[in-house]
Amino acid sequence: MSSRVTENFIGFYTIVEKEIMRLVRIWVETLFPPIITSALYFTIFGNILGQHIGKIDGYSYIEFLTPGLVMLGVVNNAYSNVAMSFYMTKFMHTIDEMLVSPLPNFLIVLGYVIGGMFRGLIIGSLIFLTAMFFTPIHIAHPWFMLLIALLSAMLFSCAGFINGMIADSFDSISIIPTFVLTPLTYLGGVFFAVSALPHAWQVLARFNPILYIIESFRYSMLNIRQANIELAFAMIVLFVVVLFGVCLYMFNKGIGVKS
Repeated sequence: MSSRVTENFIGFYTIVEKEIMRLVRIWVETLFPPIITSALYFTIFGNILGQHIGKIDGYSYIEFLTPGLVMLGVVNNAYSNVAMSFYMTKFMHTIDEMLVSPLPNFLIVLGYVIGGMFRGLIIGSLIFLTAMFFTPIHIAHPWFMLLIALLSAMLFSCAGFINGMIADSFDSISIIPTFVLTPLTYLGGVFFAVSALPHAWQVLARFNPILYIIESFRYSMLNIRQANIELAFAMIVLFVVVLFGVCLYMFNKGIGVKS
């Protein structure tokens, strides 16, 4: 029994290590672009346009913008890392070795998810550090902030895993990020207060999972409560459980993996 546990741990650790080393080997391509992009956002939207927007709930626009940009980095990078990495295992047929191994499927899924979480959290941390050069940083609830970051990274790592499973070409990997993830992100309250939307749009926005992430993370940093934070947290946990369950179900069924 103990030997099987050890073998499972070694297999799980190998997947996680592979995902982390993949990020480390190409750190110039993976770490610098999000930092440069976020610096441009802070400069153009935060400093230049922010002077004309004024304060929101007592904070300058760039302070209001910071939590959204941090989570934007977490979400996008956690998603893209798993989607591309898992598709590459299918493209290179290395997934066949995993399928015939005694490693439980849930550990395979979890290994890729943790790899995506690692990249998302690293990028989010770097954007957070970048923000310090542009605006004072406030952290009202540090432990809640860390919890939301972890759950959000896990949520979109699971979403990326699903994308990687159903993708049948390199071009198809970009379909969901372009037509689903990007609109949800920009309509999720990253750049504006949802309370400023017309009532009909506010109701529609409640179906956007990214809204709950942004609102919760902004509350953890600035203590701005524009939504029911308890409901937002519950919705994030629910989305994580559901998507991880979908990942495991699809992988068990071999959807997009077994020919």
